[in-house]
Amino acid sequence: MNSYLLEAPVFNVQSALDAATLGIHRLELCANFLEGGETPSAGMLKFLKSELDIPVFVMIRPRGGDFCYSQKELMVMKRDIQLLGDLGADGFVFGVLDNQGKINQEACEALVRTASGRPCTFHRAFDACRDQEEALEPIIQSGFKRILTSGAQNSIDDGIEQIEAVMEKAKDNIIIMPGGGAKPEHVTRFKKSPYFSEIHASCKTWVQSSNEFINPDVQFSSDPKTFSHQLGIDPVTVNQFLEALG
Repeated sequence: MNSYLLEAPVFNVQSALDAATLGIHRLELCANFLEGGETPSAGMLKFLKSELDIPVFVMIRPRGGDFCYSQKELMVMKRDIQLLGDLGADGFVFGVLDNQGKINQEACEALVRTASGRPCTFHRAFDACRDQEEALEPIIQSGFKRILTSGAQNSIDDGIEQIEAVMEKAKDNIIIMPGGGAKPEHVTRFKKSPYFSEIHASCKTWVQSSNEFINPDVQFSSDPKTFSHQLGIDPVTVNQFLEALG
């Protein structure tokens, strides 16, 4: 019988604690939701590893934007993997492309080696690459254990057929983990594939902050909602995913 796994990205302490309590199987710990995820703080990881029993994979992304990194940025990514690995990271999430949208295999291999055996996920840089099917082999050769993808579209809704095609091509050589606008109803369709085993879903909701004062003349974020609300985990959505996964 298949055993399916639900991973959720988390961006703050409370959402991480709530996700674990609600039964999510693995966390992807990130900073900066508005940029799609960046490397989180060492203090955040150390605290969560003292509180949680589930695996915590850590995003390694030194900035928002594209995935074509300079040598200096790659050095920062390597240092972050070393430091966060020492603090208990169970795995890492990253991806590097060259300036033509192809996999930078040399950089990826170096970062995977730095992870010292901890499993690595090639994140949605896969959705930004020139050709997903062409990219599969260098990602596998680099040593990644899974690929997170929305099928080269903004969401699974639009990319679901491409995800299925990549699953079929990858077979058991690497886990293809759908993510990006995942909904519980997607699970039923993916379970038809013998190569589906994991799904990445934010299960997000906005939770009212305890903050009671907002200066109307100052804005710290491109989304003013972040000053009155925090990103949280929706228990109803989590339960729907877990029921669908069985």
